[in-house]
Amino acid sequence: MNIFATYKAHIDTVIGALITEGALPNGLDLSRVSAEAPREAAHGDISTNAAMVLGKPAGKNPRELAALLAERLGKVPNVIEVSVAGPGFINMRIADDIWRAGLSEVLASGPAFGDSQMGGGERINVEYVSANPTGPMHVGHARGAIVGDALARLLDKAGFKVTKEYYVNDAGGQVDNVARALRMRYLQVLGRITEDDFQRALAAKEIQYGGDYLVPVAEALAKRDGDKWADTVDDADWIPPLRDFTVEYMMAGVKDDLQALGAHHDVFSSEKALVQDGMVDKAVQFLADAGLTYTGVLEPPKGKVLDDWEPRPQLLFKATEFGDEVDRPLKKSDGSWTYFAGDIAYHKDKVDRGFTNLINVWGADHGGYVKRVKAALKALTGNKGSLDVQLCQMVRVLNKGEPVKMSKRAGTFVTMRDLIDEVGKDAVRFIMLTRKNDAPLDFDYAKVTEKTRENPVFYVQYAHARGCSVLRHAAEMFPNADLTDAGLAKTDLSRLTDVDEIAVLRTLAAWPRMVEAAAQAHEPHRLAFYMYDLASQFHALWNKGNDAAELRFLQSEDESVSLARLALVRGVGVVIASGLAVFGVEPVEEMR
Repeated sequence: MNIFATYKAHIDTVIGALITEGALPNGLDLSRVSAEAPREAAHGDISTNAAMVLGKPAGKNPRELAALLAERLGKVPNVIEVSVAGPGFINMRIADDIWRAGLSEVLASGPAFGDSQMGGGERINVEYVSANPTGPMHVGHARGAIVGDALARLLDKAGFKVTKEYYVNDAGGQVDNVARALRMRYLQVLGRITEDDFQRALAAKEIQYGGDYLVPVAEALAKRDGDKWADTVDDADWIPPLRDFTVEYMMAGVKDDLQALGAHHDVFSSEKALVQDGMVDKAVQFLADAGLTYTGVLEPPKGKVLDDWEPRPQLLFKATEFGDEVDRPLKKSDGSWTYFAGDIAYHKDKVDRGFTNLINVWGADHGGYVKRVKAALKALTGNKGSLDVQLCQMVRVLNKGEPVKMSKRAGTFVTMRDLIDEVGKDAVRFIMLTRKNDAPLDFDYAKVTEKTRENPVFYVQYAHARGCSVLRHAAEMFPNADLTDAGLAKTDLSRLTDVDEIAVLRTLAAWPRMVEAAAQAHEPHRLAFYMYDLASQFHALWNKGNDAAELRFLQSEDESVSLARLALVRGVGVVIASGLAVFGVEPVEEMR
C-alpha cells in the first residue's frame, strides 16, 4: 500500500463526486493533482495542490475551491484534521493507525517494499560509461558508471524493463592514436628505443598517450608476437592489429574495474562492428529516404567555434527540423563519416532492437552533442522516441582539502581503481550519489573515512548497523520472542505512541512515493537525501532513549512495547537496505 497514492485516490474520488453533483465542470485534468508530504511536518501529513491546479480550469478562486474540497476531505476515513494554507494548499493530518499499518507492510514486504508497477514493464535502454578503450578509467568515468548503474536499478525497482548498455568506441582516430603510442612502448619493451626516446616522441606530439599503463600492454604484445611489428614500416600493416590488441586488452581492464565497482552491463555494443556491417551507410540512407538530408554549405557559427564546420558543400542532416540549432554534417572533407553519423547509426541500432525510450549518461564534455543526438532520435522514430541525456560534471579528488596527486600509471589523472582501493567500492558509490550528477562534486578521502554525521555513507550505514545490534540484544533479552520480520509485523504496534516514533513511521511510508518520484525524474541522488534523513531520525530516537530510559528500544520489563519498537527498528533497517540496494551498496550489520 502506497499511503500517498491511496490518499491521491481519495482526493480524485472527492473531485469526481463534486463533478457528478455539478459543483465542478466535466473534463478536468487530474493528472497534475498531487498528494505529497508537506515540506514542514507541522503543516500536516499529506498536502495536495488540487485547488491550485484546478482553480482556473474550474473557473473558481483557488482558496474557495480549497475550502470546498477541504470540507469533503475531512469526511475521508482516518483524516482527523484538514486545513487550507497560503493560496490554496490543502493539508491533512492522518490517524496514527495508518502509519502503524504502513510499518506492518514494510515488514511483510521486506526488501521489495517500495517496488512499483509505475513503469508497466516498459522497455528502457540505459547507456553509461562508454569510455574510449584508450586507457584506464578515471574518476569521471566512475561517477558516470555509478549514476548509470544506480539509475538502472532505480528504474527496475519502479517497474521498467531495463537494459544496461556500454558503447565501445573502438573505431576512429582515438584508437588509432593509442595504437601508435602502444607501438612506441612495444619498441621500448623490445629494447629498440629508450624511455627518453618515448618522451621525446610524446613532447613532439608524434604520440598522444604517455601513461605507464601501456607498458604491460606492450609486454603482452611482445610475449604474443615477439618482434613481428618492430620493423613494419607501413602504418596500414601494423595499426589495425595493434589497435585490435589494445582495444581487447583495455576492455578487459575496463570490465575488471566495473566489476570492482559493482557496475554491470547487459550489452556491449561495438562501434567498429556497426561500421563494418554498413550500419552508418544504412542509417544515413534511412534519413535520406525520409527527405532529411541535403547537400549544402553551413553558415559560419556566430560567437563560437564548431569543430565540424567547414566552408564547403557537405552532406547535412536537417537537425533544425527537430529542435537543433543548426543542421549537422554527416561527412568529413576526406569522405569519411563524421562522429555524429556514427552516433546516428548506433541510435538507429537501438531503435531497431526495440528501444524508443533511451537514457544516455555522458560526461559534461559531451554537452554540445545533446541537441543533435536528440534530433537524430526524433528523426529515426518519427518523433516517437524519447532520449534523456544525463550529463555528469567533474569530480575533484581531495585529501583533507588538498588535491590528490594524479596516478603515475595513468599519467594524467586519478583512476577509478585508485579510488576503490583507497576507500572501497561502497563508499565510492554512495558518495558519488550524494549530489545531482550535473553538479561538480568534491570527493575527499579524509571526509569519506570520517565516523561522523558529516559523512553520509557512515551515518546511513551506522543506522543500519545500530538496528542490527539492537536486534541481537533483543534475541538475548527475549529468547522466546519471534523476532523475524513476519513475527514483528504481527506485534501490537499501538504501543508506538511517541511523537518521534510516529514521525519515523511517516518517513518509512514515504519510501514508495520517493522511489517513484526519483525514477520519474531520473534522479537517484534523491534517495541519498531520503536515507540520510531517515538515519537522522533513527539516531535521534536512539539518543532520546539514552536521555530517557523509558523511551529505549528495549524494556526488559515490558516485552510488548519492546517488540513494537523492534518492529520500528527493523522497518528502518529494511528501508535503508532497500535504498542501499538501489545504490549497489551492501548494508553493514556491524561497524568496525
